[in-house]
Amino acid sequence: MHEYTHVIVVKTSTAPRTERADINDARQQYDCYLRLLTELNLEPVKIDAGASFPENAVLEDVAIVCHGIALILKPKAGEEHLTKAVKKVLESELGQTIVELSDPDAKLLGSDVLFTGREFFVAICETSNEAGAIAVAEAFPEFPCTPIKMPNGTHHLKKYITMAGPDIICVSDSKEAKELLKRMEREASFCYQTLTVQEEDAANCLYVNGTLIHRAIEEIPHSFKVFCEKIDFARRSICFSELAKISSGVGACCLLVRKPYSL
Repeated sequence: MHEYTHVIVVKTSTAPRTERADINDARQQYDCYLRLLTELNLEPVKIDAGASFPENAVLEDVAIVCHGIALILKPKAGEEHLTKAVKKVLESELGQTIVELSDPDAKLLGSDVLFTGREFFVAICETSNEAGAIAVAEAFPEFPCTPIKMPNGTHHLKKYITMAGPDIICVSDSKEAKELLKRMEREASFCYQTLTVQEEDAANCLYVNGTLIHRAIEEIPHSFKVFCEKIDFARRSICFSELAKISSGVGACCLLVRKPYSL
């Protein structure tokens, strides 16, 4: 996994509106989140999302960014301005090659796409389909791309499995997550270590520039101990309880980008 230089986030100056999260706690958690990302040598690029916080803070479903290419996903209803703003920043300020998800039959969310640093896995479920997986494979042809059927009743692959470091898969201890992991291991082109965490909420973490970001001890007490015992590189923990109510977890509220050195 390479070093990132920039992180796209949203401005929080718009009028608050949410029915699922406490707005004051969400704003405080988001401020801490942004502060931590800047401490990890990421230059923030803040966009005016044109919608209300914190719903507009979920950026992983807007684009998939990898190795200088940005696959722009179909905007959700009411989020056309958000998608347009992210696309403009990626192309004009951060020098990414833009690819549009143009297939009318394709369904794809970033929360259903896992990049391991070596290959892509794309969940096949209500929110992402085979045509969406094909779009990922075509956008990033240098990496293997494998569709993974989600167990019944589940959605958003990265709710259950994310990357906790180079070649380290973090997976929850739930029945659904274990089944997903088995399916991935059968189809994977590479071998990975596995870190199993007790709480499902702990499975979504974010590895960036040599540091693992996971949720705080008060939110994942059992899994926190696992992170302490099993991870031998830099770790940082944050409270994410309110933001998690509107997202798949810690990795959902930003887009990590490596800007070409030539720009």
